[in-house]
Amino acid sequence: MSVEDGGMQGLGRPRQARWTLMLLLSTAMYGAHAPLLALCHVNGRVPFRPSSAVLLTELTKLLLCAFSFLVGWQAWPEGAPPWRQAAPFALSALLYGANNNLVIYLQRYMDPSTYQVLSNLKIGSTALLYCFCLRHRLSVRQGLALLLLMTAGACYAAGGLQVPGNTFPSPPPAAAASPMPLHITPLGLLLLILYCLISGLSSVYTELLMKRQRLPLALQNLFLYTFGVLLNLGLHAGSSPGPGLLEGFSGWAALVVLSQALNGLLMSAVMKHGSSITRLFVVSCSLVVNAVLSAVLLRLQLTATFFLATLLIGLAMHLYYGSR
Repeated sequence: MSVEDGGMQGLGRPRQARWTLMLLLSTAMYGAHAPLLALCHVNGRVPFRPSSAVLLTELTKLLLCAFSFLVGWQAWPEGAPPWRQAAPFALSALLYGANNNLVIYLQRYMDPSTYQVLSNLKIGSTALLYCFCLRHRLSVRQGLALLLLMTAGACYAAGGLQVPGNTFPSPPPAAAASPMPLHITPLGLLLLILYCLISGLSSVYTELLMKRQRLPLALQNLFLYTFGVLLNLGLHAGSSPGPGLLEGFSGWAALVVLSQALNGLLMSAVMKHGSSITRLFVVSCSLVVNAVLSAVLLRLQLTATFFLATLLIGLAMHLYYGSR
């Protein structure tokens, strides 16, 4: 079990501790996103433009990277800046931008609960692209682990939480404001497949790029988030008129932006020193954090399906990273 596989065997204790802490922090931030977003709601709706939150998150990442160079936390590489190596990150930014916007666009063609369940197919697409693009073969045991991970995500999305006193499970916090009936159109299904493919491709392509380039991670992040800010600035400016850039923002909204920015930086480290598969396990484990925070902050109730999903995630981790 290596760092490339998301493991830690062979690392010195200080590095092992930092790696473990980084994964735990990322898991916590992923899990906190939906509950924090729900706390931003005013009269059942998010009071700010989603494009504003995405743009500010990318800008915060860029400023944190620049700050790390200014204060000397990261050393600028010797010689002329390798600007030519920045160009490939434009495709990463484009893929992530397309993915983020597809999430919003998909809601027109299916209900939120259907999206939450079917979007777990991106675990399979990421694994397939990981094997194909990085030429990394998965064992039968590892393939079964990822299948269990998909099942766990679908179980949790289908009914891991419920409103106290309600017989039927409620959708996750991010989708709780939309009680529409279950449905999906043929176009929605095609877009969902496209979303899963782009999600996997963006993750695997960025991992491949970061590992092939012999550049400091902070400099690679600087390239990636510069393109990310430019792309999202254009999308924000070209979107339909709505609230201003900071209009509707509260302390909770600022916390959402900051946590997502920090998590993006942590995920870059995972892609550089771990793998796209490690990221899948972090996202899946974050469901447990999401459920606990939703129960505490939003007064939702954990169901038996949640405990089944948690059991499946634990079994998947054992199969993938356990002794083989």
